[in-house]
Amino acid sequence: MKIRSITYFFNPGFPLDENKLRAADDFLRNAKTAYQNAGYEVQTTRLATPSFIKILGESNLDKTPALANQLASAMETMDAEYASLGPALPEYPRSYEMIPEAIAASENIFFSGEMASAEKGISLPAIKACADVIVKAATIEANGFANLRFTALANVPAGGPFFPAAYHDGDEPAFALALEAADLAVDAFDGENTVDEGRKKLVESFESHGQNLSKIANSLNCRFLGLDFSLAPFPDDAISLGGAIEGFGVPKVGMHGSLAASAILAESIQKAEFLHTGFNGMMMPVLEDSVLAKRAAEGSLTVKDLLLYSAVCGTGLDTVPLAGDVRKEEIAALLLDVSALSLRLAKPLTARLMPIPGKQAGDRSEFDFAFFANSRVMRLESDGLNHPFAGDEIIQIKPRL
Repeated sequence: MKIRSITYFFNPGFPLDENKLRAADDFLRNAKTAYQNAGYEVQTTRLATPSFIKILGESNLDKTPALANQLASAMETMDAEYASLGPALPEYPRSYEMIPEAIAASENIFFSGEMASAEKGISLPAIKACADVIVKAATIEANGFANLRFTALANVPAGGPFFPAAYHDGDEPAFALALEAADLAVDAFDGENTVDEGRKKLVESFESHGQNLSKIANSLNCRFLGLDFSLAPFPDDAISLGGAIEGFGVPKVGMHGSLAASAILAESIQKAEFLHTGFNGMMMPVLEDSVLAKRAAEGSLTVKDLLLYSAVCGTGLDTVPLAGDVRKEEIAALLLDVSALSLRLAKPLTARLMPIPGKQAGDRSEFDFAFFANSRVMRLESDGLNHPFAGDEIIQIKPRL
């Protein structure tokens, strides 16, 4: 198990407050050292802020690219590799329009866009706006890679440490840990244990690491939000959620039995006693997981499968490779399903979709990125919606009792 990220939440102000940046840098350096001294590998240190709208104010939204550029420049001398400037919000429609240019203004600044929340309901205009961001961001870099830095949010609260969904909801600094822990699940469910034995072993691993990680956190003199054990994978079979699912005895992820395995893995996280924050579900990013990428390329794992598993475990749709000519109307239909699922089940979900210019469904992806396993472009069974879904309503969906 590794620490994917130590994520520090703060409000840097605009123009950027040098004292706040210095405090953030000092904290991240100290925290990184403390966890490394305890034997944990720290992959990245990151910053997360309130929504860029709240930093800039509605009248200064045109300065969003400048904010992204300035923060990226400031981070060059800090022990922070990435930053998230939080979500565009439905009550500020123009905020979504700022994101593609702001993504293009830097290489390490992330954004998100809110589609739905329990308080506000599902915003059909916001869904359309997120789909438009995805289509436009696909043209910023080769292979549509810029969409790695944008996700659409459904019912996602502040305080989660995983990017791009991370954002802050106040001014007081805080921090949380995002953990790369898929290997714990692979080890627990290796085909040798019974389901109950594997689940017990996994819960014990969560609690043992949770206790150690939290003890260090409580010594760091900063508000600790908690741990996110979302079983994040790495493109290696030994750290694959797809491999963990197949360890239950499922021949291939996507075949029946995968849903049950996903539910059991997610339940194990919820049963474990530690301070929870963020998703604490099962993360199934197609391009970041070697087995998922292989099964998607073979055709046994589909977009609908991923959405189905999100109902019992996951964080939504993540790094899903799509055809380069996918229309925003087709994407919006998928985002509507994600939003409805999140409200009906009262759980946070995201959609990080990656249209690849020049590619069609079935074509091989060609990413040159250490954190990606190449796959094939997945087929999206979608088309533009007609009215009333094509309208601009705010739709309320209450969670099931």
